[in-house]
Amino acid sequence: MKTILIVEDSEACASTLEIALSSIPGFQVVSVPSVEEAHRILAHGEVGAVVTDLHLPGVSGLELIGWIRSDPRLAALPVVVISGDPAPDTPVRALAVGASAYFPKPYSPAVVRAKLEDLLHAR
Repeated sequence: MKTILIVEDSEACASTLEIALSSIPGFQVVSVPSVEEAHRILAHGEVGAVVTDLHLPGVSGLELIGWIRSDPRLAALPVVVISGDPAPDTPVRALAVGASAYFPKPYSPAVVRAKLEDLLHAR
């Protein structure tokens, strides 16, 4: 079974996403609070998609996306960004480094799930 990896340091946001994404058929949902933990799972697990915040402890979500896109094994992985960053250019920066979709906080978990399902079925 493939994993949908949530990289989110807010427990409330991670829990909301876990609930919203847990019923996508054929996937289990795992959440981690840091890019370092995400790297371990991405290196050793069967990950089908990543949902990430941008503001994370240590390494940013933008750096995580850049790392994913530079790894030939992961380059086609759907990456959905959810961020509360108020800068108007944040969506453009996220998409420029390789995000598949961007959602500002607050967001609709149902809309995120629908977009993620579309991205997973397009692969």
